Amino acid sequence: MPLTLDSAVIVDHGRVIRGEHQDYDALLEIVGDRRLVLIGEASHGTHEFYRERARITRRLIDERGFTAVAVEADWPDAYRVNRYVMGLSDDEDADAALSDFRRFPAWMWRNRDVLGFVEWLRARNDAHGHPATKARFYGLDLYSLRASMEAVVEYLERVDPGEASRARERYSCFDQVGGEGQAYGYGLAFSNAIPCENEVVAQLIELRRRADAYLRRDGWVADDEFFFAEQNARLVRDAEEYYQQMYRAEVSSWNLRDRHMAGTLDALVEHLDGQLPRAKIVVWEHNSHVGDARATAMNARGELNVGQLVRQRYGNECVLVGFTTFDGTVTAATNWGDPAERKRVRPALTDSHEALLHEAGMPCFWLDTAQPAVHQTLATPRLERAIGVIYRPATERASHYFEARLADQFDAVIHFGHTRALEPLERTSLWDAGEPPETFPSGF
Repeated sequence: MPLTLDSAVIVDHGRVIRGEHQDYDALLEIVGDRRLVLIGEASHGTHEFYRERARITRRLIDERGFTAVAVEADWPDAYRVNRYVMGLSDDEDADAALSDFRRFPAWMWRNRDVLGFVEWLRARNDAHGHPATKARFYGLDLYSLRASMEAVVEYLERVDPGEASRARERYSCFDQVGGEGQAYGYGLAFSNAIPCENEVVAQLIELRRRADAYLRRDGWVADDEFFFAEQNARLVRDAEEYYQQMYRAEVSSWNLRDRHMAGTLDALVEHLDGQLPRAKIVVWEHNSHVGDARATAMNARGELNVGQLVRQRYGNECVLVGFTTFDGTVTAATNWGDPAERKRVRPALTDSHEALLHEAGMPCFWLDTAQPAVHQTLATPRLERAIGVIYRPATERASHYFEARLADQFDAVIHFGHTRALEPLERTSLWDAGEPPETFPSGF
């Protein structure tokens, strides 16, 4: 099939990925001395996205002095990994360090690619003796309401037992609904549960008020541990508001979540700037979080995201990188809370960015969207596919596509024509069996 004018532009400017060290030399030149690189994924279950994101991140740490990785994961669960890679935990290996990731979808972080990256990060840090030369690992998300409350109390039990008792009393407000945050939100919306807003705000204020007393102990470890507790208390405050909105306003709850993640990133920059010469952080999240929302249909719905907020705050100090794929397999569930399945990703719709990139005929490549011809081509609004932890191919057009200007959404785009499913650490017979061909929907 002859190339169209648009696909010819992709061929002329695409940088082929061969699995060699120099694949991303030009991308690192784009990064230069910028301090934030946000790397996305078009699904939460694609091996190539995780593998290449880790490859780029290793080079950013080793060659560009990046000091932390911040991911779309719960703060306390990721902080256990942080303690491990910093050599501060009793976990014997990376598998143990990742064991707090039990909540659905556990495969997002308990998978072979993340395990390998965490092992690399620990070995790399072990070779660098001083804490200032070690790279950290953090979570940005806010779903861990109960775990974060427990972490605040546990911290206070070590430094201020009396205040720990008061914190436990404040947080007992949530005992009226039991369970996790969704139960709290449901209770507020439908069962006349009493809001806990005053209690969580009071606890955060009190923790911050006592900060000087808690930080009289010397050393960066004490500073890190207080920061860990403070961010858990802030998470509880933001999660309480998020779950209040969950059953009331979809846009509001989305914006609350992304504002929280962007705020956690800001707090990390400030915290690490106090310990290191200059904080430089790699962010791992879904494309829908790290691509600038103003270039997508999200903007028309009144939604914002982390990529937009980071660009607005940090300007030229950030780089946004997205991933796309044409077809393959993916690890995903059919409904929230269902077991992980290995599903087939249908060929991209013909009027999508993914289909255009596929027309170029290159198996895997990346594009600098600032190049004028590339920008002009990819700034045309087209459909873009997003697969989260749920994939429903029977309703794919409605469930997984939105309109976007890819060139304005990302500074660089990495495309894989055919991808395969991420391998969970806990494989099941359902995942091993994969999706049988007869389940393919018709009518596309």
